Amino acid sequence: MVAKTLRISNAADYATAYLEADIARLTPGFFARSAAVRHLYVAASATGAIVGCAAIGPFWDVPHEYSLFNVFVDPATQGQGIGRRLMAAVEADAFFQDATRVEIPASLTAVPFYRKFGYDFKNGITEPDAERLIRLEKFPHR
Repeated sequence: MVAKTLRISNAADYATAYLEADIARLTPGFFARSAAVRHLYVAASATGAIVGCAAIGPFWDVPHEYSLFNVFVDPATQGQGIGRRLMAAVEADAFFQDATRVEIPASLTAVPFYRKFGYDFKNGITEPDAERLIRLEKFPHR
């Protein structure tokens, strides 16, 4: 589902080689290791197919700072509220509730989605960084 989402939803913003390199690192083992240190949420269809995922975890061991990771919704189900429900789940999570700051390393494609939830450009920077991501942040519990 993640590979499909990257190949379809992000194709307009990223070169195929960039996407394939990202896909190569996002293996089932990556997600298993990630779930050991992050709170991972998975959305499933009525048939049990995975149609979305999102995670929240510590931001470089900085107290009360967290990051969102790997927020994906299957392109066939985008626009059906799955992304909103995943964001509601991570924002209700204990990590988020403890947070004074939450950062999202957002793809170019996803920036408008996160902005709807009140995430703003970190340090006012609207251009992609060296990883071709835009850093967004929110200050939920200052």
